[in-house]
Amino acid sequence: MNNVNEYKDIVAYHPGYYIADIIEDMGISQAEFATRMGTTAKTLSQLIHAQANISNDLAKKLSAMTGTSIELWQNLQNTYDKKRIEIEQAKDIDAQKDVIKEIDYKYFVEVVGLPKVKSIIDQIANLCCFLKVSDLRIMLQPDFLVNFRTASPRNSKKNIMNSRAWIQTAINISKNIDTKTYDAEKLKGYLPELRSMTVRKPEEFLPRMREIFSECGVAFVLLPHLKNSGVNGAVKWVTEDRVVLAMNNRGLDADKFWFSLFHEIKHVLQQKIKTVFVSSTAEEMTEINNNLETEADKFATNYLIPPVEYKRLAPTRFISDKEIVEFAKSIGIHPGIVAGRLQHEGIIAQNRCSKLKEKYVLELQTYRAG
Repeated sequence: MNNVNEYKDIVAYHPGYYIADIIEDMGISQAEFATRMGTTAKTLSQLIHAQANISNDLAKKLSAMTGTSIELWQNLQNTYDKKRIEIEQAKDIDAQKDVIKEIDYKYFVEVVGLPKVKSIIDQIANLCCFLKVSDLRIMLQPDFLVNFRTASPRNSKKNIMNSRAWIQTAINISKNIDTKTYDAEKLKGYLPELRSMTVRKPEEFLPRMREIFSECGVAFVLLPHLKNSGVNGAVKWVTEDRVVLAMNNRGLDADKFWFSLFHEIKHVLQQKIKTVFVSSTAEEMTEINNNLETEADKFATNYLIPPVEYKRLAPTRFISDKEIVEFAKSIGIHPGIVAGRLQHEGIIAQNRCSKLKEKYVLELQTYRAG
């Protein structure tokens, strides 16, 4: 019989377990017991084998037949159901222990204010609540938040899970940011001002940048990098009138920051409401939207350094730092952006222009989980 369910130190006894004992004590067959009880042999068999539950009608009949209360049988059923849930929860927790080992819980303590706990069970519970999932394994399902092209099995699973955790964190934080209704034309109108910010310091441009995005219906979220996520930025529409643009502080050279920002802005302007865009350095994390990604790359490249101006520069490997600075000044952008493009295109060596490549220290947003 399978009317006793056990897992570790949890035991669940189905009411059928006790009915079988009563039949044995009475020394009669199941068929006769069913007749005396006023039910079918099939129903009784299902009860004994935990394939059916005690209904109110069956509880009433068992009460009258055995001289017990209706509540006794109802309570036995309720207790069994609760124990079964405990068993399923225990199994789920054990299955998630391997998953949570791949997530940096400390990140969520420091960045979003989750309780500092050592118990893995408590960590799983806190993360499930914060990430709005019933089970951490759900974050590995293909249809959760965003689809990725998967490559190597273990590493890609780790990266995908952490990337989705990072994106969900950004979504949670975005709820604290007030925005107006999304306005694409207004955002396009602000692009020149955003580009002009490349020559300013982060403490100067970040407050104004947040104002501009909020004005246009974009919740701009700047977060620390989450280990093993591989994500540099993301765009996620939460409603048709509001979009989240999230970026992190990984490798924050000025040129990388501005290229990533304008790349994500283009994804916002593409206005693909049902698509989540993720910028990542990991191959297995590449999204399945190649044309849109290429379009965003081209937009960022050409808006920061217009093709006509770049053609005028006609760069070669012999270009000097002074020429780069003068050119950048003439088109009103940070010289590190010009140097970064020349390096990206292999025109100059990666170890060139170190004095031009500014590192940003950005004020990062935090969130306190309720």
